[in-house]
Amino acid sequence: MSRRFTVTSLPPAAPARAADPESRRHSAADPRHLPGEDVKGDGNPKESSPFINSTDTERGKEYDGKNMALFEEEMDTSPMVSSLLSGLANYTNLPQGSREHEEAENNEGGKKKPVQAPRMGTFMGVYLPCLQNIFGVILFLRLTWVVGIAGIMESFCMVFICCSCTMLTAISMSAIATNGVVPAGGSYYMISRSLGPEFGGAVGLCFYLGTTFAGAMYILGTIEILLAYLFPAMAIFKAEDASGEAAAMLNNMRVYGTCVLTCMATVVFVGVKYVNKFALVFLGCVILSILAIYAGVIKSAFDPPNFPICLLGNRTLSRHGFDVCAKLAWEGNETVTTRLWGLFCSSRFLNATCDEYFTRNNVTEIQGIPGAASGLIKENLWSSYLTKGVIVEKRGMPSVGLADGTPVDMDHPYVFSDMTSYFTLLVGIYFPSVTGIMAGSNRSGDLRDAQKSIPTGTILAIATTSAVYISSVVLFGACIEGVVLRDKFGEAVNGNLVVGTLAWPSPWVIVIGSFFSTCGAGLQSLTGAPRLLQAISRDGIVPFLQVFGHGKANGEPTWALLLTACICEIGILIASLDEVAPILSMFFLMCYMFVNLACAVQTLLRTPNWRPRFRYYHWTLSFLGMSLCLALMFICSWYYALVAMLIAGLIYKYIEYRGAEKEWGDGIRGLSLSAARYALLRLEEGPPHTKNWRPQLLVLVRVDQDQNVVHPQLLSLTSQLKAGKGLTIVGSVLEGTFLDNHPQAQRAEESIRRLMEAEKVKGFCQVVISSNLRDGVSHLIQSGGLGGLQHNTVLVGWPRNWRQKEDHQTWRNFIELVRETTAGHLALLVTKNVSMFPGNPERFSEGSIDVWWIVHDGGMLMLLPFLLRHHKVWRKCKMRIFTVAQMDDNSIQMKKDLTTFLYHLRITAEVEVVEMHESDISAYTYEKTLVMEQRSQILKQMHLTKNEREREIQSITDESRGSIRRKNPANTRLRLNVPEETAGDSEEKPEEEVQLIHDQSAPSCPSSSPSPGEEPEGEGETDPEKVHLTWTKDKSVAEKNKGPSPVSSEGIKDFFSMKPEWENLNQSNVRRMHTAVRLNEVIVKKSRDAKLVLLNMPGPPRNRNGDENYMEFLEVLTEHLDRVMLVRGGGREVITIYS
Repeated sequence: MSRRFTVTSLPPAAPARAADPESRRHSAADPRHLPGEDVKGDGNPKESSPFINSTDTERGKEYDGKNMALFEEEMDTSPMVSSLLSGLANYTNLPQGSREHEEAENNEGGKKKPVQAPRMGTFMGVYLPCLQNIFGVILFLRLTWVVGIAGIMESFCMVFICCSCTMLTAISMSAIATNGVVPAGGSYYMISRSLGPEFGGAVGLCFYLGTTFAGAMYILGTIEILLAYLFPAMAIFKAEDASGEAAAMLNNMRVYGTCVLTCMATVVFVGVKYVNKFALVFLGCVILSILAIYAGVIKSAFDPPNFPICLLGNRTLSRHGFDVCAKLAWEGNETVTTRLWGLFCSSRFLNATCDEYFTRNNVTEIQGIPGAASGLIKENLWSSYLTKGVIVEKRGMPSVGLADGTPVDMDHPYVFSDMTSYFTLLVGIYFPSVTGIMAGSNRSGDLRDAQKSIPTGTILAIATTSAVYISSVVLFGACIEGVVLRDKFGEAVNGNLVVGTLAWPSPWVIVIGSFFSTCGAGLQSLTGAPRLLQAISRDGIVPFLQVFGHGKANGEPTWALLLTACICEIGILIASLDEVAPILSMFFLMCYMFVNLACAVQTLLRTPNWRPRFRYYHWTLSFLGMSLCLALMFICSWYYALVAMLIAGLIYKYIEYRGAEKEWGDGIRGLSLSAARYALLRLEEGPPHTKNWRPQLLVLVRVDQDQNVVHPQLLSLTSQLKAGKGLTIVGSVLEGTFLDNHPQAQRAEESIRRLMEAEKVKGFCQVVISSNLRDGVSHLIQSGGLGGLQHNTVLVGWPRNWRQKEDHQTWRNFIELVRETTAGHLALLVTKNVSMFPGNPERFSEGSIDVWWIVHDGGMLMLLPFLLRHHKVWRKCKMRIFTVAQMDDNSIQMKKDLTTFLYHLRITAEVEVVEMHESDISAYTYEKTLVMEQRSQILKQMHLTKNEREREIQSITDESRGSIRRKNPANTRLRLNVPEETAGDSEEKPEEEVQLIHDQSAPSCPSSSPSPGEEPEGEGETDPEKVHLTWTKDKSVAEKNKGPSPVSSEGIKDFFSMKPEWENLNQSNVRRMHTAVRLNEVIVKKSRDAKLVLLNMPGPPRNRNGDENYMEFLEVLTEHLDRVMLVRGGGREVITIYS
């Protein structure tokens, strides 16, 4: 083709925006972000972008040709495939580990050399590091003792279980490690990205603690080899007698362990390169020592080494205090006593007083290493557990025992057991010898082909070490005498390392080799643990650890190293290798358990991104490995297991509540999705039972022009009502189109979420953009929730300024909301004077929640105060229930029945029955009805033209005033005779005057779209052409306070003769107004001081012509009350007396 296209890069001065995670984190509005890129995550472009090590300079390449002109507008957000493939081909991912630090140190002060891509293969990159980490101090210092105590059979089972655990974990780890690129961080990265930040942080810190205590264990092993086998004379603390040797040894371990820890930490701090350079030397020592053991086994078959063991009866003697294994010796022609005689007798003379057991039994010398051909394997086949302070005895040897209860002198040169042993203890001590399988995955960035090398190298290393351990168990039992195996420190073989006695050509090969291998393992632990802590700190999931993410200029984790050394010192102070080993076993087992869990979860969920190249895995194997790890934790030490799980649980909860929110596409999120899907499908099977019913709230709020919630008290009430339980959806409606108002909707959602978090409301937020408010609210009511998890209650505020709107759309929307909730069988809660409701920090020390139960609504009125009193705000408020008795009702029986009903509901409340007798309709009621109907007539004219509206309003005004003047020209004040007993309580006030004020001169002002349940305060005075209806309140209060005073029929005729308009009133409206006035009088009288009043909300009229009157009825019903909640049931029972 003749046409060519060119790719031009951005100018060199253009900043590489993607290289800075912070700049990417705060650039959510930048349209150049890739689709699906989560800029709110941890800011790591390697995880969320299809590019690897990409920058905006690379992504911003523009195309000048014509072949792709159709896509030229999308080049900034959707790069060409050639650019993507180029970024993948140039991928390098060196971990922030020791190798990078070494290169940084080598390049300090000079020109930085470009980092070359690593080219380590399976053998050097995975196999050998795993061997070095798995083989360690337990193999050389404790495996022979474990075989001698547990026997070959139980030791074989122990080794097989532990090796099976690590093999199953390696299979799961291989599947996770080959499911994409694993950057630096190894096991922590795998677990956190598979199980989420909470599990990842908890298990990552447990793995860090395990690695740190492993360093302490290796240092203690180093000191034990140094003081017990290399230079015993270096001991600072000397035991005065045999009983104090153990305590002196522990003190020596503490002193020398602290010194060695300080030296190792200094080496790691000065330069990791020294540790890396000697890594192969340490590995060579391990391999050479193992080969020496096998060579010694082969040689022992035909030429056993000479290590005689001295026995007194069947008791093993320590070789430290004597040279000849005999009581008497011949010097010339006379018999003399030996040094052994002097240890058991009072003097060196033959007539000395000797120990009874020494006198009764003979001294025998046997070979400590009979060899593989001796048939010793049968004798060492079974276990021989010991208690602390017991003498190590040889089975099958003749012995003349002493009487039961005869004490043993600890100063005699016997080999004593230093601890009580049992199978589970031995498992805890042995398990650290199979850890270290993560060494290959930790170096994933250094490998040429990590997805091939990690499974192959790790599994081969585990197979090799398992074969070595199992064969060692059998060969140790076949070649070494049982009493020597049970002699932990080799006292019976002249203080030699027991496994060294079997080695060829010399025991010193094992001693020196094990010394250097344990030193190297300690240095590796002190190198790896701080970097693991640094990786956790830099992820930002544990806030208080962020200081440990900093270090030297080259990235060396200085502060993390300091913390690691301090924790390691705790293990040093414990001083006993056998006590430290179970501790790190717990942490490693927990880490391995969650690796298996991660693989099982990912496999069972079948997430689309779960595509590991390693195919030889199955969820059953992962589940078996997880179960085995959990069982081993409790087998080793149940109390250590509980402590480790408690630590992990506390870290988990801390990260959940205080840690940074991360979205890593982890399996737990997928598991939550699957569980939610299953639960939603189950909810679809039918509505919840009455016993399980709770208010699932849809809270309708209004936001102002800055997208801030106008009445945050509504969410405070939601929090108090829900107490964190059930479903809560906070919804709002913005007027406009989705394309134009989407940014405002996002800001509104963010504002609502912040307020929900501040008010501790756990739920969801939904902002709808609609062409008008009415449709938006209707959409929220219809579409809120998902499946069976839908709202059953709507919470909304009362539109307090509904009279002042020009088009009066607010109260129309509110009434339509009431009708829609009724049609949808939803409960409705309307809060009046919501600004007076208490916030969450407030506390009521006294008061009451009054429930006015007028009609049965399914029990909502009973349930709501019960739920409110669970919150601290309302806890000290008592509950009072009022119900209304008519003329035909027996109020005494009603009170008894209601008390019994509440008893069966298990609700404690005071009960009062209010009697409302039939009374004549007062002038106040007629006047209120007249004003309401006149207002309604005026509102109907609002849809006419401007001129028609003015003429209609003027005619109504003239007709009203003219009629009053004609019937009562002398005095337009209406005075009523008041009975004497009430005359003193109310003053004579002027009659309410209806004033129709037509304001045409007010300037216009745009207003934000309110929610149907709320109305902005202070608006309306500035709206154009607004009609205000006001009336004086003096007479109304006087009339209301009169109560049910008897009025004669002549008085009623006088009413109508003085106000003929009352004769034309709608009698249905008069009756409704009469009910509202009478109920309000009673409620105000009884509940004026109540902290909250709940009462039934009457339904809207079926005839829409009376909608405007409905709002007036509710106003009259609730006036003069501070906090009111109108409750309308959803048409079903929500509370039951049955269990």
